[in-house]
Amino acid sequence: MGTPLESREDQAETIVERLEEEYPDSTISLRYSNRLELLIAVILSAQCTDERVNKETKGLFEKYDGPADYANAPQDELAEDLNSITYYNNKATYIRSACETIVEEHDGEVPDTMDELTELSGVGRKTANVVLQHGHDVVEGIVVDTHVQRLTRRLGLTEKESPEAIERELMDLVPEGYWQQFTHLCIDHGRAVCTARNPDCSECVLADICPSEKGDGEIDLASGEPW
Repeated sequence: MGTPLESREDQAETIVERLEEEYPDSTISLRYSNRLELLIAVILSAQCTDERVNKETKGLFEKYDGPADYANAPQDELAEDLNSITYYNNKATYIRSACETIVEEHDGEVPDTMDELTELSGVGRKTANVVLQHGHDVVEGIVVDTHVQRLTRRLGLTEKESPEAIERELMDLVPEGYWQQFTHLCIDHGRAVCTARNPDCSECVLADICPSEKGDGEIDLASGEPW
């Protein structure tokens, strides 16, 4: 079992420094060429791997161009185009509705504010943060996905449960200049080492400062969370 640093702020800063050294090229893995493609890719990525999304969107982005194409697409046809994606029927509905709003209320442009983005169908704060950061170069918060939730709880940065509460706490701990990169570092480390069920603590660069380091059996591997 590792020993956390004296303060959570110090813990967060050290985590960022070590993970940056470990993953110097860490960045978003979804493929897109414009803001609309980014928005759609992020909607599709909910409870689905980025690898699967990238395979699906390759053909999708060739078939559909602007938001009007998605808005006018028959529901059944768009859903069929997404049938290898989890919850593809629901996501087809979200995409059509979001694109209708973009056409009718935003002159066909993906909005650039948190409030306007989260008013779109299927878009919560996590999705909006990704679109703002990578589509508009605006950083208003920290993207909290399943990897960020798992790692920050294991590392003792938060005890919160909901993504929104975790984000608020992390924004007080992580230096603002690292808000965007923090997510990508957690994702890379979560995929490579700190996995949900079998974290490889022996190869973890954070083991000595991690209160959940499993040398003492502290991690519940069934849930992937600390006891």
